[in-house]
Amino acid sequence: MMRTYSGHSTAEASNELYRTNLAKGQTGLSVAFDLPTQTGYDPDHVLARGEVGKVGVPISHLGDMEALLEGIPQGEMNTSMTINATAAWMLGLYVANADAHGVPSDQLRGTTQNDIVKEYLSRGTYIFPPLASRRLIVDMFAYCNANIPKWNPMNVCSYHLQEAGATPTQEIAYSLANAIDVLDAVRDSGQVDPDNMAGVVASVSFFVNSGMRFVEEIAKMRVFTSMWDRITAERYGITDPKARRFRYGVQVNSLGLTEAQPENNVQRIVLETLGVTLSRDARARSIQLPAWNEALGLPRPWDQQWSLRIQQVLANESDLLDYPDIFEGSVVMDGLTDELEESAVAELDDVLSLGGAFEAIDELKGRLVRSHTERMRRIESGDQIVIGVNAFTESAESPLAGEDSILKVDPAGQAKTIAELEQWRSARDIDAVSAALDELERVARTDENIMPATIELAVVGGTTGEWAGRLREVFGEFRAPTGVAAAIGVGASGTGLAAVADRIRNAEGGPPRLLIGKPGLDGHSNGAEQIAVAARDAGFEVIYQGIRLTPEQIAAAARDEDVDVVGLSILSGSHLELIPETIRLIREAGVDAPVFAGGIIPEEDRATLIDAGAAEIFTPKDFELSRIMDRVADLTLEQM
Repeated sequence: MMRTYSGHSTAEASNELYRTNLAKGQTGLSVAFDLPTQTGYDPDHVLARGEVGKVGVPISHLGDMEALLEGIPQGEMNTSMTINATAAWMLGLYVANADAHGVPSDQLRGTTQNDIVKEYLSRGTYIFPPLASRRLIVDMFAYCNANIPKWNPMNVCSYHLQEAGATPTQEIAYSLANAIDVLDAVRDSGQVDPDNMAGVVASVSFFVNSGMRFVEEIAKMRVFTSMWDRITAERYGITDPKARRFRYGVQVNSLGLTEAQPENNVQRIVLETLGVTLSRDARARSIQLPAWNEALGLPRPWDQQWSLRIQQVLANESDLLDYPDIFEGSVVMDGLTDELEESAVAELDDVLSLGGAFEAIDELKGRLVRSHTERMRRIESGDQIVIGVNAFTESAESPLAGEDSILKVDPAGQAKTIAELEQWRSARDIDAVSAALDELERVARTDENIMPATIELAVVGGTTGEWAGRLREVFGEFRAPTGVAAAIGVGASGTGLAAVADRIRNAEGGPPRLLIGKPGLDGHSNGAEQIAVAARDAGFEVIYQGIRLTPEQIAAAARDEDVDVVGLSILSGSHLELIPETIRLIREAGVDAPVFAGGIIPEEDRATLIDAGAAEIFTPKDFELSRIMDRVADLTLEQM
């Protein structure tokens, strides 16, 4: 199965992109949703400002789903939806749209990602507390088992754990613990006949990362395969070998893609692809590749075509698929696999002893931030080589660079989407929507399955924000741990942070106070967490309240906490809207502290942000945290 992860601007624009990619040889859909859709907000919500259509397609109601799939036969398509907190709602819209076009549910094939644990640990698009979220996942498993048997209700994502710093041992253990936690809950829910558990287990798929150490990645996949086979046999009594198969798809590593010399990302992508294709016995069944320029911004259709062609060359021009497993009997691979499996089993047993993945969120988050901190320290010290970043940095100017090297979403798209949403609301039967919302709430307060009420709300015209809003009233909202405290002091002595601490130790009034804020809905917090850890190691008093804050909330915190410097982090492409607005509100609050910003920010946007009041801009090429902290210290001491 060959896919490219895509979606942007509007449902209509994304539909055009999908149909183009399918015509070029793509064999399945992989839908990227924008952040408001992922976090349960309609486009006109205050937190959606600047985020609509930026990192995916906005889907607010059944009309959007119909436009997204126009001309694409649902009964024949295998559709992967990267959606988690609102997965039940998106599946409800998908089912309702299929029914409206005469496609029965038992013909639908595809996957909802629906892995909320990794959202708490790395990606940040969660809404509800852990146990309420698990209930929604369990209900989807039970409903799909009875009504959509070809659908995979959950795609357990070790991918994002690696992006958050997980070692291969942690990636294996935490994702398997997550799958065990959910399957145990499905088994114990009483919604699935014990005789049907084989079908439930077989419907679990995995979404795995593949990094640059591709020999180690091959061993990792062999361990995943053997451990899953053993767990499903021993824990759930599955006797059918096909139902025990470790079915996984891959997107190769985006964490390792570099802004510096981005052309090097092409060979990185190829090597990472080999890590999940060379070993036939542990080969990925579905692969999607990032584009060479994803560290710069949103890829263009041509860039996605290039990534698709990489797969097609490997599959059709090489002899990769012609032989049995070439590592069978390999002393080196067998030894590496055995060593990794031993460590992964021990880590998995430890997580289960803590009550499982859903109960151990705080502990696992701390471990991941610590692992990621160790990785960043190795890169900064030169112990881990990254070509073009900390070695072989001299380069001729790339002919691939320039203002047109990434896709830019038309900012007018947000206003258009909001206007269409208002039109949708005005044309529906509001009494039917109100009744459906009341029924959704009633079911949510019981142990009944949530899916029938969800589908009915989709049919009568409910919206993403209404579905999530009503469930927020029942379940409440969750603030995930930051994990920062667990990584303080990791390798700080060898990175120059101690020298920064010496500079600011005698600052007038005590340690400078640094506020780190993430305005908007961007949940990718790895960078903000690493700045927080480095700042504390450098002697700052750090105030970091986590993700998903409005500019107003950040400005109020800057005022109330009497901070000396403010750092803003955005990776979702909404920096031109949210950073100037946050700075404006900070100044209106009477705070004159310098403000610096960081994230995926194209070079051509730097001047605009500086003109808006940003004192400094950092991007992924600024990998030396001690230099960042030294510059932040300059800004702070100049102002104090």
